[in-house]
Amino acid sequence: MSDVQMAMTLLITAFNKYSGKEGDGLTLSKAELKDLLENELGELLGKANDKAALDRIFKDLDVNKDNSVDFKEFVTLVCCLTQMCHEYFVSKTKK
Repeated sequence: MSDVQMAMTLLITAFNKYSGKEGDGLTLSKAELKDLLENELGELLGKANDKAALDRIFKDLDVNKDNSVDFKEFVTLVCCLTQMCHEYFVSKTKK
């Protein structure tokens, strides 16, 4: 498998690991999203237990306002974070 294919597989696997613990296996509830963010992105986002920040992230991700985060909405977050990391590393190499 190529690196990109592996990355895609890992994203799907991570999403599926947390989705459905509270019902629908195709979406993340707010609690499931919190667990995913803490366990999978904790080092990047920080381990702060900020309920207001989680509420904002959940609200921003839940584009269709169905009170859950589906895979497409989750991937949007991952893409944005990936772009921010890339920009950070590019800026570091220019100094």
